[in-house]
Amino acid sequence: MDVSIQVFVKELAPLADYLNVPVVALVVAALLALGLFGHVLIDRLVTQLQRSAQRSDLRWDNVLADALIRPSKWAIWLLVVYLSLGLFEGTDQFRTLARQVADTALILILAWIAQRALKGAEAELLSEHRGKRQSDDRATIRATLRLVRISLGIVVALMVLQSLGVSVSGLLAFGGIGGIAVGFAARDLLANFLGGLSIYLDRPFTVGDWIRSPDREIEGTVEDIGWRMTRIRTFDQRPLYIPNSVFSSVAVENPSRMNNRRIYETVGIRYEDVAAMGKVVAAVKAMLESHEAIDLNRTLMVNFVTCGPSSLDFFIYAFTKTTDWATFHNIKQDVLFRVLAIIADHGAEVAFPTRTLLLQSEAELQAQSAGVSLT
Repeated sequence: MDVSIQVFVKELAPLADYLNVPVVALVVAALLALGLFGHVLIDRLVTQLQRSAQRSDLRWDNVLADALIRPSKWAIWLLVVYLSLGLFEGTDQFRTLARQVADTALILILAWIAQRALKGAEAELLSEHRGKRQSDDRATIRATLRLVRISLGIVVALMVLQSLGVSVSGLLAFGGIGGIAVGFAARDLLANFLGGLSIYLDRPFTVGDWIRSPDREIEGTVEDIGWRMTRIRTFDQRPLYIPNSVFSSVAVENPSRMNNRRIYETVGIRYEDVAAMGKVVAAVKAMLESHEAIDLNRTLMVNFVTCGPSSLDFFIYAFTKTTDWATFHNIKQDVLFRVLAIIADHGAEVAFPTRTLLLQSEAELQAQSAGVSLT
């Protein structure tokens, strides 16, 4: 019998004799009562810790409190089970197995606390109160914490196997030999894993980004980046699942990381309004330079560019301050309305495709076919 449980038996033996009950039953009851008391006490303490953390200006104590609140309640019952194992004598094999299970449970509880802490840390680092982060910063945070989780999972798995009596060194040696055969059998899976790893390291995009590939029919918003495939939600709300190995061989655009959006339009006026072209171009450029939504630190051009088949064309080249797609189109609409108003204010009109037909009389056609001029 363990020393820790011998203390319980020695202290409770007189009470068991007085109540005329087996001392083992009384010890088990005492352990259960101790577990219940510890459960309530830990619940109160952690709840109080959580309230104190919410009142403080620090945010990381909230992460710690949230990570401890649930696993700590299970830890006290694990302690009760561990102490009660000392009551069983003569069943060494059972006790050994039970102790292995208890040690494994302790490892899993500690891993549970660590995983909850990592999850809370990710939520804290990406929370809105820390300000808006660039998508590559979000990708770095997610990638780093996911790699930490994977490393933690591997370490915990090895510790669990070691606690269950499995030879980890032999397992690792076998894994080195079997890895060759597995590598040939799972080439695509390995390629996708390495592709996912390159996404996390290079950070071409992250969850929430709008991406597109000019090489493939890929366009939409990234919903999840897994180790085997990436899920994209297309603009017609269909899920698109892409193996990660594809991204190592195609070009990917990330419009979500644009600094500006471009307005690039060509407008044509009639040939009879040629006298107004210079004034219209100057007025449109002045309007863009005074527009509150146009970024003057970027290229801004308004120039008469070509004599078209049925119009005199000038082009508008400018960048908006916003990158939001809906806001950009509202700004572009406002700019085009102002351009049309400027054209109308200068007495000009927007040209539309026209064709001039020269009609000849029947006599002119007969004379032309006979080679005789009527003039």
